[in-house]
Amino acid sequence: MQTTSPTLMTLEALRSVPLFASLDDEDASALRGLLRPRETAAGALLFRAGEAGDAMYLIESGRVRIHVADAAGQNLTLAELARGDFFGEMSLLDGKPRSASATVTEDARLAVLPREDFLRFVRGNADVALDMLGAVTDRLRHTDELLRRRVSRNVNDEDAARSTPADRLADMLAEFGGSWKFISAIAVLLVVWMALNAWLPHDGGRFDGYPFEFLGVVLGVVAAMQAPIIMMSQNRQAEKDRLRADLDYQVNLKNELSITEVLRRLDVLESERLPVLFDEQKALLTKKSEV
Repeated sequence: MQTTSPTLMTLEALRSVPLFASLDDEDASALRGLLRPRETAAGALLFRAGEAGDAMYLIESGRVRIHVADAAGQNLTLAELARGDFFGEMSLLDGKPRSASATVTEDARLAVLPREDFLRFVRGNADVALDMLGAVTDRLRHTDELLRRRVSRNVNDEDAARSTPADRLADMLAEFGGSWKFISAIAVLLVVWMALNAWLPHDGGRFDGYPFEFLGVVLGVVAAMQAPIIMMSQNRQAEKDRLRADLDYQVNLKNELSITEVLRRLDVLESERLPVLFDEQKALLTKKSEV
């Protein structure tokens, strides 16, 4: 249902769209004059995936669900948008088919910018077109950074994917060398070695008589081999710690970006809501003074 009432969209809300972030007050006001208000009841379908992208939508009130259909025909919700949000801005530039569907879930008042009106606006001002092109470029770079950084991974899975067979063998040997199994095996070896060389006859039966010099050589070789294996395992643990620190940094960066986005939306809501609150407070004070 189309309406003829003026749009309530503020310049700050309009500039919250990355495509229009660089517009000054004059250009933003001219662009706002092209917005067409539209009031839509809950349950209405704004557009379907595959339809031509012919407009951008800004939400002044209500809620809109962006969704797609999977291979089984089930609807998957991609986003739940509310006041201050926008969608479909890229269709203003390329006019390509919609990649998802949009359905109003709560009675909504929308500000619609048709693509034809937008193109006429851009053609009449080359500086505005260049500024918007720069804004799109910045957004693409920012998106690339998000895609590269906003990845939460399990450090153990990542370490296992990077480790080689030699790394895994070193870890297994180091783990065995630092366990009670290794101590028990050495104790059994010592007892059996000394017992055999004590009980076997002297005429060729003994292979390492007292003071068991060959046993000392064997233990020395075991210790010499064990030391570099333990060092390799420690290096692997240090690498794992560095990987964990890098993943923690990425998670912290993701949280920081999310908080920044939340603050941006709060700023938009504040710029829209505060004047209304001031007017309500002024009306209340005026009413009390008249009484």
